Amino acid sequence: MNREEAFELLKKYNKEPYHIRHGLMVEAIMREFARINNYDEEFWGIVGLLHDIDYEMYPEEHCIKAVELLKDANASDELIHAVVSHGYNICSDVEPVHYMEKVLYATDELTGIIASLINMRPSKNAQGMETSTLKKKFKDKTFARGCSRDIVKAGAEMLGVDLNYLFEHAIKAIEQDEEFINNEMAKI
Repeated sequence: MNREEAFELLKKYNKEPYHIRHGLMVEAIMREFARINNYDEEFWGIVGLLHDIDYEMYPEEHCIKAVELLKDANASDELIHAVVSHGYNICSDVEPVHYMEKVLYATDELTGIIASLINMRPSKNAQGMETSTLKKKFKDKTFARGCSRDIVKAGAEMLGVDLNYLFEHAIKAIEQDEEFINNEMAKI
C-alpha cells in the first residue's frame, strides 16, 4: 500500500475533518521519528495515517475492527500489528514491541494536545510553538482533558526518552509538515 492509497482508505472510513487532520498530524510525527532514526519514512507515515482507521465508524471496536479493514485493504501484518498496538491497555492487549510502535503509542495522545494548543493560538498554526508552552499545557490537566498524559508518559518510558525529546520532535514535525497537512485537508 502506498501513501496515496492509505490516505484514500483513511477518508473512506473517516469523514470528520478532525479525525482526518489527526491522522495527518500523527503521520507527520511518525515520519519525523523515522527520519531522525533512519527508518522507512513512508511506511512509518502510513502507520501514523491509518492508526485510527476504525475509530470514527466503529468506536466501540477501536483497534479490533481495524484488523478487518486493513486486511481487506491488503495491508501487511507489520502495519496491522502497529496500528492495533497503539491501543495497548486501552482497547487492545497487543503490546507495542517495535520502536515504531512505541513511537506511535507515545505520540498519539500528544498529537491531540498539540492540536488543541494550535486551535487556541491566534495564528491557528504550529509555527514558532515553544516546547515550554506545550510542557505547560501538558501539565494542565484541564487542557485537552480527553488526552491521556499517562499514556504519553508511559510511551516515553517505553522509548527510554524524556518528555522534552518527544515534545521537541512532535512540534518540529507539525511545523515542517503543516502546509502539507493543510493542503491535504483542502482535498476533503
